[in-house]
Amino acid sequence: MQAKHAKYQKLIEYCRAIPPTPTAVAHPCDQSSLEGATEAARLGLIAPTLVGPRERILALAKSRGIDLSQVQIVDVPHSEAAAAAAVQLVREGKAEALMKGSLHTDELMAAVVKRDTGLRTARRVSHCFVMDVPGYDETLIITDAAVNIAPDLEAKVDIVQNAIDLAHAMGSEARVAVLSAVETVNPHIPSTIEAAALCKMAERGQITGGILDGPLAFDNAIDPQAARIKGIKSEVAGCAQILVVPDLEAGNMLAKNLIYLAKADAAGIVLGARVPIVLTSRADSVRSRMASCAAAVLYAHARRGMTALPA
Repeated sequence: MQAKHAKYQKLIEYCRAIPPTPTAVAHPCDQSSLEGATEAARLGLIAPTLVGPRERILALAKSRGIDLSQVQIVDVPHSEAAAAAAVQLVREGKAEALMKGSLHTDELMAAVVKRDTGLRTARRVSHCFVMDVPGYDETLIITDAAVNIAPDLEAKVDIVQNAIDLAHAMGSEARVAVLSAVETVNPHIPSTIEAAALCKMAERGQITGGILDGPLAFDNAIDPQAARIKGIKSEVAGCAQILVVPDLEAGNMLAKNLIYLAKADAAGIVLGARVPIVLTSRADSVRSRMASCAAAVLYAHARRGMTALPA
């Protein structure tokens, strides 16, 4: 069994071989977001451009003893303008990642998904929790627990593919458990039918790079003994690395149960846009913030066409 935080530390160590990723930090106007960005820069994860009210950022930095003399600041008057300007930096090729500051997630994502001036791609945007759970050997990716409220089958194809791509970028295999309440297909439980369809789509090459199984209940997705008791034989059951939840409510409750009852750490990243987006909250630990940055750095690195770092 790995020590607590070992999985996150491994991600951060991987990034030492990668030059700092140019990152637009939208509205870093509170202590946690500014310190998160500058700590990520100190570790060599990102090369930040701070986007927000210059005088407010400088005053905050002075009060916290943070040296911004070598950091570029794009001066804009408020959070909505900061989101738009940060997105524009990406469109101009001046940033390869976005990082949320002290603005609301909705403000940043509205600028990201805006049709003419945003960062849309052919993929659906989705969120991944990258979780370090004490007692579980794998780094767990839980998706989607923050962006798509009630995704249909078409949306879940992109949600699964985004998570698979992230797993590969982090140097991991992609064993995907599509979760439901039961492990058999039940016509009265739509999530079981969608799980079966996703697995067949993976067999036919409509989802690539991962090994899918589902429907699986949570216990037989992550516990080998539970899988054996139910007679489930697959490469995923009992050792899943990616957990695809039926909807946002289920994913949010699962992630928070792991955080508060299993004392897990949770990093957050949004994928499917032109660049990875680091989503953090004021409650996040410094280690979780750095892990979020590390996941974004590895994903951006992989998008440049380079080989993912080894597990």
